[in-house]
Amino acid sequence: MTTPSEEELEAALERLSEPGRFDDAEALVSRAAPGLQRILGQALDAGGWFADSHETGVAQALASDDPEERARAVRVMLAEETRMGMMVGVAVGWALAEELRRQEEQ
Repeated sequence: MTTPSEEELEAALERLSEPGRFDDAEALVSRAAPGLQRILGQALDAGGWFADSHETGVAQALASDDPEERARAVRVMLAEETRMGMMVGVAVGWALAEELRRQEEQ
């Protein structure tokens, strides 16, 4: 795969915003969800993304006596974990797409 130019990347991102663009992908993900969930969990665990950092984040969020500060800390932790999960999920999805493409070529 060649590295896309900035213009190609922007055009591809624009196409992704078209209505109905993800219908086929959503159907595929629904079928693959149990396996994808297992693989995502393995990838996150192997990368150490949530184990210690999650427990540390929970402890820090609960340490504050101020309920508003606790709520803010929990929101930040959830947002960070969600972003990381999404990024690793994209990587897993990308690898799945590549694997399916290779199968089609055989």
